[in-house]
Amino acid sequence: MTVSAEQQPTSTAASTNPRRRLKAVGGWGIVAVLVLLGVFVATQVAVQMPGDRGGLDPEGVGDSGTRALAELLRDRGVEVTVVRSRSEVRAALDAGSTLATTNPYTLTDEGIAELIEPADRVVFLSTSTHLVASLDLGANATADSTEVTADCDVAEFAHVGAIRPDRLFDPASGVRGCFGTDAAAAVLVGDVDGQTRIAVEGSRLFSNRYLAENGNAALGLALLGQSDEVVWYVPSFGDTDIEGAAPDTLGSLTPGWVTPAILLLMLAALAAALWRGQRFGPLVAETLPVTVRASETMLGRARLTAKAGDAAHAAEAIRDGSRRRLARRLGLAARASADEVADAASDRLRIPRGSLQTLLAGPLPGDDEGLIELARRLSELESAIEVAVHETRRPK
Repeated sequence: MTVSAEQQPTSTAASTNPRRRLKAVGGWGIVAVLVLLGVFVATQVAVQMPGDRGGLDPEGVGDSGTRALAELLRDRGVEVTVVRSRSEVRAALDAGSTLATTNPYTLTDEGIAELIEPADRVVFLSTSTHLVASLDLGANATADSTEVTADCDVAEFAHVGAIRPDRLFDPASGVRGCFGTDAAAAVLVGDVDGQTRIAVEGSRLFSNRYLAENGNAALGLALLGQSDEVVWYVPSFGDTDIEGAAPDTLGSLTPGWVTPAILLLMLAALAAALWRGQRFGPLVAETLPVTVRASETMLGRARLTAKAGDAAHAAEAIRDGSRRRLARRLGLAARASADEVADAASDRLRIPRGSLQTLLAGPLPGDDEGLIELARRLSELESAIEVAVHETRRPK
């Protein structure tokens, strides 16, 4: 049978349309599979990852958590057991173990007494005026943000160094006060009924963000590293003994179908975004009319600075670049402060720190002569550091 020339285009078009439709359906099928896979992965991650972690939580990885301190204790061989229920505390405590907790704000005074009763050593990593008074440790005192050292006869604090506390307390009679003045202290150490009770406001001292500052890490190890095991109790409203204290949540205030409906609406919004995004076809790449080199940009800014006669601004730019290069050569972070760079350079070159700190963070010059002198001294410092680093790395 012979097919006419007029029939051939029609048959070709008829055979092409199903292929296009199949290809389009297949593409949307792949998109649907990817969306479902993403939802599944997000659900699994949400289930496996720690949920809402508050401040000073040993499993919290945010700025206010204390995961870093817990890992430091584990590196020292201390077993850290995290419990979130009062009933688990008594079972987890052994002879000689330390009970650590933040301010148990969800417990009554009777609940706190019952919580700490089986422990020989209790460390409150955060506290309040009421808690300190109920524990017979002292009272609130005027805060002072200056750096203080231990200045007490507690042996484990001998090598802590200086800290900058956020809160001070007036020690009660028979209670030793450390890290403060004659009238107030940041750390209270008392022996009540044969039990050692230690209280400190460490919301800032022991958090992940500030643990590396001053002697904060050393203080945390001194408080919690005196025993082979630390039972770390995390209070919550789910474990309260106060009637009616548990707050209402979104899940408790809404019907059970609300969460699936929200997920369905999110999937529908994602599908609509993909559909509308394909309306106008793929993006068209457009070549920029002019390519500006980085060197030309640098020279242009330099001319503007020179024309304005702003020597201080130019000096700050030169000093910032020098600080970054010195930090990289000395093994510091790119955003290391001038004090940190000066300390590292002073140790490497064996020269006084004061002159380097003045060079890296001192007053800026106001004229061209001062600008040239600053640039020369910074260049000499970088060259000296480069030579010192190479000599250190050179095999002997």
